[in-house]
Amino acid sequence: MSTPATGNNTGQTNATGAVTEDKHSWPLWEVFVRSSRGLSHVHAGSLHAPDAEMAVRNARDLYTRRNEGVSLWVVRSDDIIASDPQDKSSYFESPKGKDYRHATYYTASEGVKHL
Repeated sequence: MSTPATGNNTGQTNATGAVTEDKHSWPLWEVFVRSSRGLSHVHAGSLHAPDAEMAVRNARDLYTRRNEGVSLWVVRSDDIIASDPQDKSSYFESPKGKDYRHATYYTASEGVKHL
């Protein structure tokens, strides 16, 4: 027998009548780890957790247990907006007639030797 729990999660009623969380209804979180100062955060994986605080704790335990990281970002998957790979041409190709935006458009002057 299912009964609603707090938030968007659904809970299960156990034999004693207490509502327990259903881990399959927990939201998915994406984990990004920065391995040392100055480097970018890199996607390390995903995990399920009931809330943001638990997601950060679980991410720390799963993805930085050998001191691999100095910083964690944990983002709810539902909050990530991504472009569609099928729209690659409209998002990432340069507009026609604007070759001046690329370094190959320009020629090096003869007097400049270090270029």
